Amino acid sequence: MRTLWLSLLLYTAQAAASGQAFAGETRARQILDRFEYANQWRDHVMVAAHRAGSMQLGKTLYAENSIAAVEGSIAMGAEIVEVDIRRSKDGEFVVMHDSWLDRTTTCKGEVVKYTLGELRKCRLVVEGTGAVTGETVSTLREMLTATRDRILINLDNKLDVGDLSGMIAVARDLGMAEQVIVKENLWNQNRIITVKAAMDVIGGGFQFMPIIADDAVRDAGFAEAVDHAFSPRAIELINWQAGSETLTETGGPLFSTRMRAAAVRGNWHIWADTYAIIGKPGGFLAGGRGDELAVQASLPREAWGFWADRGATIIQTDEPKAAIDWLAAHDFRMPYANEARPAEPANTASIN
Repeated sequence: MRTLWLSLLLYTAQAAASGQAFAGETRARQILDRFEYANQWRDHVMVAAHRAGSMQLGKTLYAENSIAAVEGSIAMGAEIVEVDIRRSKDGEFVVMHDSWLDRTTTCKGEVVKYTLGELRKCRLVVEGTGAVTGETVSTLREMLTATRDRILINLDNKLDVGDLSGMIAVARDLGMAEQVIVKENLWNQNRIITVKAAMDVIGGGFQFMPIIADDAVRDAGFAEAVDHAFSPRAIELINWQAGSETLTETGGPLFSTRMRAAAVRGNWHIWADTYAIIGKPGGFLAGGRGDELAVQASLPREAWGFWADRGATIIQTDEPKAAIDWLAAHDFRMPYANEARPAEPANTASIN
């Protein structure tokens, strides 16, 4: 069991050790301190807003990957926003999940066939309601500028690994490279070598997060090899739901006690995903224990609580507000400087 008083004592000690540092720190710097020192913050679960955080309680409030969604995630206290990066016809990095514009904008066709000037005429649409917003497709630079010093940003690269260098160059130009997390899937030693070569070309000063899925990797030994190659501050672990509606009881091979021990030795966060994938069963990336279980079935303990109990200290979700509220009320979050203490726990249903 996590003990609130022990966590508060740890927080107080860390704040005292920092002296007056908090007063001059940006919000992003405070978040980065927790991201870079996982072992000091095992009692705190950070929340990453998937596609910038467009949903609340199953309803889409913002256009995905929009600056409006980012502002909402910042306001609710999320630590990370995740956005997707593609290129326009004239080579500009733009923020868009799909390769086609049809689902999320007023335009039709492939992103790569539009120049940036043409994309400026494509207004973002709130999926589900069809509401047309006043916001157009953002460039990477605009999105980074909106997040700078306020929240960490995770760039989901929809291009080749070699394109990461250009993305980091934009972040460096804005003086915020350390606030940027980029990630790539790793599944064997050859892939480690390929991605490591790309990272070496880019150089340091940013956050690289490997992704490991249990459809290809079945034990913690591979994560230890990844840790040796990259010394990451977080590793994203995916528990594929194997086509059934049965909820995982263990979290799968990647959420083992050995993996938790490896994370402690390497001082890195275990990052879990509970967001939904269109056309796939609920909790497809989380052994069935995803946002649908937490919100639609009103069983947050069996989703967010389950992954926190198995060592996850970052959870990526489509429901950042509900996740933050529940985690804070159940002793899984520690206040930041000038942030209110968590509310008292509320009674919730459980299938245990």
